Amino acid sequence: AALHLPAMTQAQMQMVAELEVEMMSDMYRRMTNSCQDKCVAKSFKEAELTKGEAVCLDRCVAKYLDVHEKLGKRLTNMSQTDEAALQKIAEENKKPS
Repeated sequence: AALHLPAMTQAQMQMVAELEVEMMSDMYRRMTNSCQDKCVAKSFKEAELTKGEAVCLDRCVAKYLDVHEKLGKRLTNMSQTDEAALQKIAEENKKPS
């Protein structure tokens, strides 16, 4: 059964879009800080990244994005399962006793 959500107003759609941008910006900031702390020494002698730092950053970012994607899929599945359970409960409550 398809889930019937009420249509969102333009203001609600704008708010959702702004929240999504804010969440992506926050994820990018946390990923950047985390990978930089892990891969780049606090005191460095060269302006350019070393090969080791570049490889470390590449792997760190790839792992971070992979985990973020898997977590997003898992949360979506959990949300859909919860929604289906709520719909089932609502339908059972509508049945005459």
